[in-house]
Amino acid sequence: MDLSPDPAGTSIRDATTMAVAMGGSSANIAAGLVKLGCQSALLTSVSDDAVGWYCEGQLDHYGIDRTHVKRITGEARTSLAIYETRLADHQSVIYRNNAADFQMSIEDVEAVDYSQYGALITAGTVFAAEPSRSATFRAFELAREAGLPIIFDVDYRPYSWPSAQVAEEVLSRAGALSDVIVGNDEEFGFMAGDISRGLDRARALARSSAAIVVYKMGPGGAVTFANQQEIRTGIYPVTALKPTGAGDSFMAGLLASLAEGREMQDAVLRGSACASIVVARPGCAPAMPVMAELETFLASHPGPTDPR
Repeated sequence: MDLSPDPAGTSIRDATTMAVAMGGSSANIAAGLVKLGCQSALLTSVSDDAVGWYCEGQLDHYGIDRTHVKRITGEARTSLAIYETRLADHQSVIYRNNAADFQMSIEDVEAVDYSQYGALITAGTVFAAEPSRSATFRAFELAREAGLPIIFDVDYRPYSWPSAQVAEEVLSRAGALSDVIVGNDEEFGFMAGDISRGLDRARALARSSAAIVVYKMGPGGAVTFANQQEIRTGIYPVTALKPTGAGDSFMAGLLASLAEGREMQDAVLRGSACASIVVARPGCAPAMPVMAELETFLASHPGPTDPR
């Protein structure tokens, strides 16, 4: 569950009213995909309480299949994010103590018929603790057996991990098993042991195992490694309200565009456009564009920056 002070620009310290929305990277990506005309299902766990029920209702609202969303009892809780819709002195406060989604089990992932889906997508936080870490690696095995591409958003969030060393080892293992890897310069740098070696790490993954690797550089655009090519793309400048939600929207826009059969450069640019739309609006999942909004944005925007 996401909470953000309302109206936009209000600090958490001064808040008297909060806007509420569904949150979490995987749920946001799923919502973004559905809004762009795709189908998506979520595999996770939520607490069997009012917050978990709220999230289930939001999945229904967006049209995300929640057949494999499990309610759990006990002390685990659905996570909470409180973030500000402003750039200056931006604060995001995340509550992940005893997170319910870490309770996803091997039995949960083995209950899925992977032949009914087109791809398996995961964000990196699911690997930060057990049993969800082992469960996700098992899901990778089952997806591979079913012939599904494995799509991995590195999404490194230090507060979820027991140590940087564990994170580096586990995320590197996940990256080596993935067909599509998306991350920013800091995340690839983290996997490489030094931010200066991040681009080389992305390039090496594309040469050794992954079919597509997207190395994001924030305002500097992105470098995409695919089909033995290095494709550099810029961003669509906008007046941003907040920094949050861009990565999830980028992933949804990229994958929806690839699912349509678009060329790689076009797919990356459409993902970038989705990211720009989201940072210019309040909220994350609610801010993600439907197809008509994306097309209107692309038709009216002067165009992307020149890639560096």
